[in-house]
Amino acid sequence: MQQLALSTLSSYHIDEISTSKNEPSWLKEYRKKSLSIYQELPLETSPLYNKYTDAKKMDPEQVSLTIKSDASVPDFIKNRLKELENETCIIQIGSNIHRINISDELKSKGLVLCSIDDALKNHGDTIKNVLESTNPKDDKFIALNNAAFNSGIFVYVPKNLVVEKPIHILSCLSIDGLSTISRNVIVTGESSKATVVQELYSPKAKKQQAYLELLNTSVGQNSHLDVTTLQVMDQSTINFSTRRTDIAQDGKINWYLGLFGAMLSRYRIDYYLNGTGASTNDSEVIFGNNEQSFDLSANVNHEKPATEGRVIEKSILKNKSKSLFKGMIRIKEKAVKSQSFLSGRSILLDKDAKSDSIPGLEIFTNDVKATHSASVAQVDEEQIYYLGTRCLSRKEAERIIVEGFVEPLSRTMSYQVRAWIAYLIESKWEGRELVINSDEQLRALVEVEETRYNENAEIEQHYKYR
Repeated sequence: MQQLALSTLSSYHIDEISTSKNEPSWLKEYRKKSLSIYQELPLETSPLYNKYTDAKKMDPEQVSLTIKSDASVPDFIKNRLKELENETCIIQIGSNIHRINISDELKSKGLVLCSIDDALKNHGDTIKNVLESTNPKDDKFIALNNAAFNSGIFVYVPKNLVVEKPIHILSCLSIDGLSTISRNVIVTGESSKATVVQELYSPKAKKQQAYLELLNTSVGQNSHLDVTTLQVMDQSTINFSTRRTDIAQDGKINWYLGLFGAMLSRYRIDYYLNGTGASTNDSEVIFGNNEQSFDLSANVNHEKPATEGRVIEKSILKNKSKSLFKGMIRIKEKAVKSQSFLSGRSILLDKDAKSDSIPGLEIFTNDVKATHSASVAQVDEEQIYYLGTRCLSRKEAERIIVEGFVEPLSRTMSYQVRAWIAYLIESKWEGRELVINSDEQLRALVEVEETRYNENAEIEQHYKYR
């Protein structure tokens, strides 16, 4: 398959992708059906959201695709890859799997890290069930990803396995300017526990380069999964990510999302609380500048009783950047005694920055608790004045206000995630390269965060010196 523009994608190209990978016939047909749906659907299926979205900024004439992109490692992430040499990780460069690290001990216990192509060969039934759980008619870019994915990652944590250290997924677009469509899957078995950290990078490009992702996450019964996504792509890049999470009885997922890069980021996240006692906690932080645009959608679907959902989004916007937050809580007829909370809040640091929040509720039963909120505000000039009387410049005052704005949200995160978020905010504020390298500044932040919210410290200190 030669290089082609997304605008010219056809069933011939889908055949070429599928044949080159020697895929089963059911997948080839699934791809073709998804392609026809992609070609028919509008950018936004909801007329309410259509007038707000910037998805049209992605130019299908500029976005180029092929089966295999350049596998060379960009210079700016080489130090980060060295830091991950001894960690459990899977590294993706363009459409290529660059490296997989997994210890013999974890491998013997059943942990799987592999490409989506290998997963189709060795875990075909699981992958088929996951692919068929997403409905291409729900969203144009679900259909596109199902039709034309040229790469992907599979993570499987078996029953009863507790993975103590994080599993790192690092994806970087290739230096040849080609785009990547990635079909990623994370599955955890019953009573398992794991932490996944996803980092998204891209080199500078002369034309639009896109990372288009469809990620399915399945959380097993009584399983606990923490997922952190840090997106720090160059501002020449387009990043569309659609995510579906299915949570079984008493399963729990904490999802932390930090969006700092890309010209346009469009994230759609759907949670399905399919078992009694299932819960989700979603925390999202956005920091935009220049003319960046962030389009987020979070939908929490309570399918069974006594389920809990919590989504909090906070945007910090400078210059002419903008954000759109669309959220929906749906509590179905059988989901009595469920609780859900949805919040979107933005702080505007310049007069040309813009933010819209559209939260919603759909409640189909009684005996539940559900609420939503949204707020958009400029920096309080009285706060700026007060901090100015403490000999702080306006820039320093704004940074302190931003830290206070994000701080209540960061309490729900682990100390490591808090340190990463603080480090990336600091780096972007100072105009530094957005890469998570463990330099002295990051190590200092980690050290501070390790003790920041230790509520037992005062008691422990009291007994220590008695």
